[in-house]
This record gives sequence, C-alpha cells and structure tokens, in this order.
Amino acid sequence: MQNNKKVIVGISGGVDSSVCALMLKSAGFDVQGVFMKNWTNSAPNIECTTEKDFADAEAVCDQIGIPLHQANFSGDYWDRVFKKFLSDHNEGLTPNPDILCNKEIKFRAFLDYCLEIGADYIATGHYVRVDNSGSSARLLRGIDPTKDQSYFLHQVTGKDLAKSLFPLGELTKEQVRQIAKDNKLITAGKKDSVGICFIGKNKYNDFIANFLGKDPGAILDEEGNELGVHDGLMYFTLGQRQGIGLGGIKGKEQDSWYVAHKDTQSKALTVVQGRDHPLLFSDGCYVEDVQWVNENNQEELNCEVQIRYQSQPVKAQLKKLTNGYKIIFASPQLAVTPGQSAVIYQGDDCLGGSVIKDRISSDFYSWADNRGYNYQVYG
Repeated sequence: MQNNKKVIVGISGGVDSSVCALMLKSAGFDVQGVFMKNWTNSAPNIECTTEKDFADAEAVCDQIGIPLHQANFSGDYWDRVFKKFLSDHNEGLTPNPDILCNKEIKFRAFLDYCLEIGADYIATGHYVRVDNSGSSARLLRGIDPTKDQSYFLHQVTGKDLAKSLFPLGELTKEQVRQIAKDNKLITAGKKDSVGICFIGKNKYNDFIANFLGKDPGAILDEEGNELGVHDGLMYFTLGQRQGIGLGGIKGKEQDSWYVAHKDTQSKALTVVQGRDHPLLFSDGCYVEDVQWVNENNQEELNCEVQIRYQSQPVKAQLKKLTNGYKIIFASPQLAVTPGQSAVIYQGDDCLGGSVIKDRISSDFYSWADNRGYNYQVYG
C-alpha cells in the first residue's frame, strides 16, 4: 500500500483523468484532485465548456471519494503559451500550443504548485509510460498506439517525469472506458475532447480571427497565376485541403487543391493540385535546438521521427549544426510544417524533439528559385 504518498491528480472532468484518480485511490495512494483553470473566456462568440467540465469533475471526485480543489493558471497560460501561439501564427507558422502547455503549465506551474502544497507526485490521464529503473526517468509511448500522447510530452524533462504518474499508459482506451463503466463513473460515456484545449468546440479559424483579424493576399498556382484572395496566411497550413475556397477553375484539372507554400513577404499563398504533388513533400527539415528528455550530447543519431501527432514515425538521421539540427528522412514526407514539432524516438523511447524551422526539399528549392522566393539553408 502507498497510503503514505500524496498524489495530486489533474482532474479535467473527462473519463481519462477520472479513471486515473480512481486507479491511484484503489492502489492506496492519498489522492486529491485539482481542476486547472487555464483559460479565461474573454473573446466574443467563443463557446467555453469550463463550467460543465468543473461540474463533472466535482461529481466524479465525489463518487471516487477524494477532495477537489481549483487552481487558476490562466495568467501563466496567457503569458507563457497563448501569446507565443498568436505570435507564431503572425509569423506564418503553424504552432502546437498543447505541447507548450504541457511544458510550461501542467509540468511546470501545476507541478510546482502541487509540490509546494505537499504532494509527492502529480498524476494526469495522459497515455504515456515512464521508466524509472535507471538513473533518469525515461518517457515511453503508451501501449495503445491510437492514444499514445508521448508526442505532446516530449519537452517534459526526466527530472519532472520522475515526479509524475501516468497509470493509463499501460491501458487501451477501451479498457479505460470499461473501468469507468464498471465503477459507474458519471464520465464513463463522456466524449473525448479533441483539438487544441482552449479552442474547444469552436472552429479553429473563427477562434483565432478574434485575435488576429485579416491580412489578405493572393492565392496563386505554382506558375504564379492568381486564382483568388485569402484572408491571411495565418489561417492556412502546409498540406491543407479544406477551406482554401477554390472551386472548379476553367482550364484546370478537377483534382483537389492543397497548400504548398506561404510567402510571408508577399503574403502569397501557393496551392497545387493533387495530394502527390512534389511541392508537398520534403526530404528532411531543419529544427531548433532539441529539447531532450534527458541530456544527450550526440551530434549524430539514427532514430525515428514523428512530424505530427498520430503520423507514422519515419526512420531518419539527426545531425547537429551550428544553429539547431538537420533531420534527413529515409523517405520523403508529406506536409512538413514549420511551427510543428519533430519528435525523436528510438523504438518506444521518446528522446525529445524540437520545433521545425524549415523544410529540406530539392523540388521546393528549384521551384522557389524560379519564382524568386527566398528560403534559408542552414549549415
């Protein structure tokens, strides 16, 4: 029994955090719940589920028999996550704020808060595993490949992982649902939240339009012919198909249009037809300095790299440069997107990752040279 160890669980009002708390209570830990308020609903026309989620959190903690407290991190979230989210969009990037939220809020502000009030560990409902058998805690993929969330936690350090518990990492989603049903938890049938946490049920572009407004430019085909006008590069991401606003165009094939390039200087959005178009693929990418889970001084590394959540990892070689790293893929990858994260694995072991600065693509370089677009090659 672990009843001398105090664990504070981040309770969201969903089934995962509910089962996480139940499992730890059943294992004999002294469990308390904390509902984190990370977002202040200050923008118009935004639907927020915080009140409903807190009511569910209260009800499920009452069922389990643990106290629930509230902690407000909305100021930290705004300053350390959301401001960068907006800044990245304005620079033409496609950010992933959930990764930064885990690093700066859940496993920094929340962890510090819990340790200050006497917790031995924190716990969350993430589908990951931690191996504490060596000198440093290692981050491993959850056993359910459809729910593994190590991609989102790759910037959490081994030191902080050693203070964190993830009981769902050894379970599938179906098993978690069944545990909730068997124990008649009120969250057993609650739908999973999807997408970025603060956007909730709102449409992505409608949400960010409240903060970014419009910055229109031309929509061009690969030859530079104007096809239409867009409201701002911040509303598009590389490889995007839906929402471009182009229907049938005279003299063009009927294949779908995809975003191939965002030129921040001219504000031009270049689109191409067909998902297999060469301009959509990259041979590798440049990334910023890698955030390692544990210290790693290797200048070259054979690994697998995942360039977006739930994408298939690809074999790759990582090489340190003067400023950041270069990653070369074993096979070309679709829609390598600046602002997203390239996360580094060896098997189930998540070693760390970094934000993508730019793609490496000979096809793109040739096209950009012909069109007069600038790009950067790092050495």
